[in-house]
Amino acid sequence: MKMRFNSQDLERLAQRFKILGEPTRLQILSEICDQELSVHEICQQTGLHQANASKHLRLMKDAGVVACRKEGVRRYYRIAAPEIQNLCLHVHEALRQTETAATGQSQMESAA
Repeated sequence: MKMRFNSQDLERLAQRFKILGEPTRLQILSEICDQELSVHEICQQTGLHQANASKHLRLMKDAGVVACRKEGVRRYYRIAAPEIQNLCLHVHEALRQTETAATGQSQMESAA
């Protein structure tokens, strides 16, 4: 399957991957992947400071990766783009398989 993208598509893809290219953002996404959480709850579960978590959440919200709803003085965040969660899970599994294969290859080479 050959992927064909115009320049606008490439720019949008690059921006989405840029948002996902930060480990702290991936950590936040992993916390909200199956539940909506407040900034306070995200901070409790990740150990992030509120200002840092809020900065990353704002960037992800602006990029359309997370959605936010306000209830009283609290803001609750959830993943807005389910394909992001699927992509992360798919890449994580592929990395695990690659690492397992590399470990197995190293063990066979050591035994030889």
